Order: sequence, then C-alpha cells, then structure tokens
Amino acid sequence: MTDLSKLRLGTAPDSWGVWFPSDPHQVTWDAYLDEIARVGYVHTELGPQGFLPQDPVRLKEELAARGLTVCGGTVFAGLHKGKEALAAAIVAFSQEARLLAALGAEYLVHLPEQYTDMRTGAATQAGDIDPEQWTNLVTGTDVLAKVIYEQYGVKLVFHPHVDTHVDTQVRIERFLSDTDPALVNLCLDTGHVAYCEGDNIEIIERFPERITYVHLKQVDPVVRARALAENLPLSDAVKLGVMCEPPYGEPDMPPLLDALGRLDRELFAVIEQDLYPVEPHIPLPIGARTAGYYVGCGLGPVRRWPY
Repeated sequence: MTDLSKLRLGTAPDSWGVWFPSDPHQVTWDAYLDEIARVGYVHTELGPQGFLPQDPVRLKEELAARGLTVCGGTVFAGLHKGKEALAAAIVAFSQEARLLAALGAEYLVHLPEQYTDMRTGAATQAGDIDPEQWTNLVTGTDVLAKVIYEQYGVKLVFHPHVDTHVDTQVRIERFLSDTDPALVNLCLDTGHVAYCEGDNIEIIERFPERITYVHLKQVDPVVRARALAENLPLSDAVKLGVMCEPPYGEPDMPPLLDALGRLDRELFAVIEQDLYPVEPHIPLPIGARTAGYYVGCGLGPVRRWPY
C-alpha cells in the first residue's frame, strides 16, 4: 500500500458554501473558522479574497486561537483578455501573496475567470477563445507567477475549472505544455477534472512534476450526466448536488490517492465540496464526515475536539 503520510489534509471555505467575500447565503468568517476547528482540521485556505480578515496581525491571532494554519489562497483572473487584465491580476494577486507570505503560506491558486455568472449562471462571454487570447492566457500566467514568486516567495498553481477556458483534459494538457514548469504548476482539482470527463490519474502520471497542490472533490455521475446533456452552467449543477461527499462520487478516491502518494512529496490535499447556496447548519456534519473519510484513507492531520 502506498504511503500517504506526505499528503497534508486541509479544507477550504468553499466546503462551507462560501463563494464570495460577503453574501447573505454564506456563513460568516468567524463561524467558518470555529466550525473547521471543531471538526479537527488544521489547515485551511483563505477562500474568496476578502472573506477572512485581511489584516495579517488580526488574522494570525484568529487562526492561532483556533489552532489553525493557512495553506493557500485563491484569486480569479481573466488573463486571456490581455495586458489590462494582467496588470489588474498582478495587483490582486500581489495583495493576496503579501497576506499569504505574512502567514507563512506559499501557494496561491490561480482560478481562471468563468464565462458564466457564478450566481445566475448567465453567459458573460464566449466559451471558446481564439489563438491570441490563448497566448495571452499562457504568457500572462507565466508573468504573473514570476512576479509573485520573485516579490513574495509565493508559488502560483493553476486551477482548471468548469465553465472556463481551461476545463477539459485536452485543454489542461495543452496549458501545461504551453506554460513554464519552473514558474507555473497545477492545482489538480479532482472534481472539476471529473466533471469534464477527464482522467485525473492519467494527468498525474503524464505530468507528475507539475502536480504541486490538490483539491479533493467528487462529482455525482448522475447529476453530471444531466448537466452535460442539458448544457447547464456550473452554478445550476452545484444547486443540483453535482459535487458530493465521498465516497459517493467520481473519481474513485483510493486509486487517486494512491497515485498522489506515489509522487512521494509533500502535497496539500485540500477538501472542497461546492455547496453554494447552502443553509448554515448543513456544512458542519458534511465536513466532519468528509474529514473522517480521508483520515480513514490515511490522510492527516486532524485533531480531536477540544484541541
């Protein structure tokens, strides 16, 4: 059996239904931190930029009071749009990178801009991009990664995503081939890859050195089939429960975790289960069951309550 001790378990505000810095359908940041500590998580992402307190001194105090550490942050960018989008991304990513560096975290997840509205699902731009826009995307990602690493020591990891221009396995592999491996690596989101009918294990085996951060997520194959057949936007599919808790979805986690374990290096494996919008009492028991599942698979760390 493959040793999974180097896979460091974490969670993210997404698993508590948090998609936006502030929203009446979401839990508050303090409730989120209280509940993930209660479940026993040790590592968390920052979530949408501005969700957690932005003052590093205050945030350190809030995390320390709950025995938590930050493993990464996430920011959206539409780099395919060219120079102005890149300039705006450098500002936003630098702000996040400064906070991450102050907290001792080293990974910043680059989420490509969706072409559907995250609340309504309405199309906001074309689902395909032309060769010039693709060049903007890959060269812009290289530049962005270089800036945040040289200035803040923070590593950029790119997150393929449903309803973006890097979603399918073909596009993911093309993106990896067209970007600089010294600067840009992959946040392998197992659920988004599975949603687009990609093969997570094949990606790991074909690009082992590019897998430096992981989001653990499963999709319900029945809901996925409906979403793809009806061309539903991601926001609608999430409302239908396309992202489900393990072990009830795809990819099958034991072989996937085994493939990650064979990489034989420290990796954050961050649990995500898109739940927006969700009633505030729902995420805690799901998060507890999910943590228990992955601990049973051999991942950690988690703590008993009270810590």
